Amino acid sequence: MIPEVLIALAVIIAVAHLFGALFRRMGQPPVVGEMIAGIALGPSLLGRVAPALSAHLFPAAIVPFLSVSAQLGVVLFMFLVGVEFDIDELRRQSRSSFLISQASIATPFLLGSALAVWLYGPFGPPAFSLVEFALFIGVAMSITAFPVLARILRDFRLNRTRLGVTALTAAAVGDVTAWCLLAFVIGVVQFQPERIFRTLALAAAFIALVFLGVRRVCAWLVRKRARKQLPPAVSVLLACAGLALASLATSRIGVHAVFGAFLFGVVIPHDSALARNLTTILGRPVGALLLPVFFASTGLFTQIGLLRSPRAWAVCLAILAVASLGKIGGSYLAARLTGSPPGAAAALAVLMNTRGLMELIVLNVGLKLGILPPALFAMFVIMSVVTTFATAPILRIVARRAPLDSAATA
Repeated sequence: MIPEVLIALAVIIAVAHLFGALFRRMGQPPVVGEMIAGIALGPSLLGRVAPALSAHLFPAAIVPFLSVSAQLGVVLFMFLVGVEFDIDELRRQSRSSFLISQASIATPFLLGSALAVWLYGPFGPPAFSLVEFALFIGVAMSITAFPVLARILRDFRLNRTRLGVTALTAAAVGDVTAWCLLAFVIGVVQFQPERIFRTLALAAAFIALVFLGVRRVCAWLVRKRARKQLPPAVSVLLACAGLALASLATSRIGVHAVFGAFLFGVVIPHDSALARNLTTILGRPVGALLLPVFFASTGLFTQIGLLRSPRAWAVCLAILAVASLGKIGGSYLAARLTGSPPGAAAALAVLMNTRGLMELIVLNVGLKLGILPPALFAMFVIMSVVTTFATAPILRIVARRAPLDSAATA
């Protein structure tokens, strides 16, 4: 069994890096190529063109091992995203970033929930009510991929402009809001109605414990590390132990393990030596080895072949249109209302429509819970790939009409 797992992992990582390099040459973030690589390795392409090879490379017996590796990669990645998250920067940002972030969440959430009423008839799972289904669809529509957005801003050299700072801050605040919404929805879905408040109370207690207690412990570790009173290896091991406990706690509460990992990373000071050590030690293995496995495991469950009828593709286009309209429309209106010029508002709205990895995490949660059937899961994966792929080209079109540097600093 071990040789088969290692061969599958090697194939996944190699193909993901190959696609990532190809899409980088096309001016796209590598994550777009890695997402498409995962779909290509699944039943949508390899399973259809060479079913014998697909069955040999990815037998059903090793899928659980790939799933564990993928979940480990996502948990570690979200922890590193939290470590790089600057809470103080959020406090320094203006009211406009907060309003834009909430508009970029609320508008697609409401539109997605309304669309779910139409989707529930043909796609709604019998085990879940319309309210539960609508809540999850609303959250799935609301996600912005903060890490992918940061990469695009660096590629366009906008990360230090007002536009870049506003977009990053709005995406960061929006991600926190979206994760809180996801935690709420999971609590609603996984338990009986009378136990929802218990789940919410435990989640709130966990958040309070992390920010009021664990944050002080992390600050103490950082001070000890700065005074060289604590070996670097010991501080890193303690941080990893805290990561494991936080992930386990949120998983036991009834929300996803990535929520605990992200929150624990947030309370580690982002500019500390401990944060730099964690990023150095974990960053490359997670980004180069474990995350491609997550993308591929998503592709293994994505069956685009289920979208055979014109009606299915029409539903897929409707999901794409609602998701884009909600994100772009809500972000643009909020940016204009808070004083941004049209060019900067349009660029900001396009950036907020980036999804990518975060969307795939949410979709995988829905698939495992059973609230997203395979056909609908495939539609949302397509939506995630298309919206992420479209960000850079549309941003270039916007830049031709209104130079982003001048619009950002106007």
